[in-house]
Amino acid sequence: MSTIGVAASCSCLRPGVWLLKPGVQKMSCLGLHTAARCAAKDCYEVLVLGGGTGGITMSARMKRKVGAGNVAVVEPSKTHYYQPLWTLVGAGAKQLATSARPTESVMPQGVDWIKSRVTGLDPDKNCVWLENDKKISYKYLIIALGISLHYEKIKGLPEGFHHPKIGSNYSVHTVEKTWRALQDFKEGNAIFTFPNTPVKCAGAPQKIMYLSEAYWRKTGKRSKANIMFNTSLGVIFGVKKYADALLEIIKERNIAVNYRRNLVEVRADEQEAVFENLDKPGVTEVHQYEMLHVTPPMGPPDVLINSPVSDEIGWVDVDTETLQHKKYPNVFGIGDCTNLPTSKTAAAIAAQSGVLDKTISMVMKNQLPTKKYDGYTSCPLVTGYNKVILAEFDYKAQPLETFPIDQSKERVTMYHMKADMMPLLYWNALLKGYWGGPAPFRKLMHLGLK
Repeated sequence: MSTIGVAASCSCLRPGVWLLKPGVQKMSCLGLHTAARCAAKDCYEVLVLGGGTGGITMSARMKRKVGAGNVAVVEPSKTHYYQPLWTLVGAGAKQLATSARPTESVMPQGVDWIKSRVTGLDPDKNCVWLENDKKISYKYLIIALGISLHYEKIKGLPEGFHHPKIGSNYSVHTVEKTWRALQDFKEGNAIFTFPNTPVKCAGAPQKIMYLSEAYWRKTGKRSKANIMFNTSLGVIFGVKKYADALLEIIKERNIAVNYRRNLVEVRADEQEAVFENLDKPGVTEVHQYEMLHVTPPMGPPDVLINSPVSDEIGWVDVDTETLQHKKYPNVFGIGDCTNLPTSKTAAAIAAQSGVLDKTISMVMKNQLPTKKYDGYTSCPLVTGYNKVILAEFDYKAQPLETFPIDQSKERVTMYHMKADMMPLLYWNALLKGYWGGPAPFRKLMHLGLK
């Protein structure tokens, strides 16, 4: 595959019908934030789509590479959230406000913020289309559009969230409802779900279950709670070492796990959840609930579906080692919107950012990328209000641990790393482009044992 960067063209014609998306709301004008610039541009050295974790991180790195005024981020949201904290918000251990900062405050100085939404990509002409038919051209494109939540694919949602007893840690609009449902629990079934789609932070659906169980033990309600984990998967976790540890905890805490069950309907007015049995097509089960935590179906953003940069499902089609697009050498992907076969987490994005930085540097020099991403990802499995199993693994679902200890054990230190240290690292290092994952630290730790 060629790695020569394609020169930006500013004569991009309006692409065909595949770029058009229904229901796009028009803006009165194109919003642009810049710390050092006053006028909108229509052509950039590096254009970043998405102002989430991957987008902000890579824009900071690219600004240092190509200079102020040469990088832009397309992002419509006014607020940036540190979403890994929402597990603790839903359990009452953290406040939602602590996970939020204005997007303007995290946008790197010298990077233009285009306050708009992407409506189409034309990589053959090196440009993208925004709302109001605004065209932006680029020399290099980084796609960091994240993953979309689809509560509407469950019958009865999202309108069901207007009722009590139901919440979801995956949305800023519903995470605090989880905490209210947890507090208001009296007696009956507490059901936690895992959908039949890829998800971000695949450990989160069961983290809130363990925290709920701990809360009810503390408040004297545990004997009145029948806790159920209904998962579409056939295993509790994809890495055996950590799965074995979790199964021991599940057994000790008397939690029921129902495999291959997918939530298809919520009857919130009757407090009923309907599940399909994935091993028996057409067979459904109805469960009454006193509390229901919903993990929604997820998928690629609409703009990526049927896009030339995407695979047949809609994920950005990148090389698993370099994160360079398989067809377009000046296009790159990072994070949840890609088809990288690893767990979609902020930790994965951190590791990917370091590799992608090196990849783009080599491509800009017309050289072959040499640094390789090994699929590293991490999931701090919160099993109580002061306990975490720190799962770290690679593409092969093999442990890739940072610390020279057995990380499958519940540890207080790992909880404090999750709850207190990681947010600081996120805001002050990762988003500023200075944290590329724990690989260097891991090497030092293990060298120290030799």
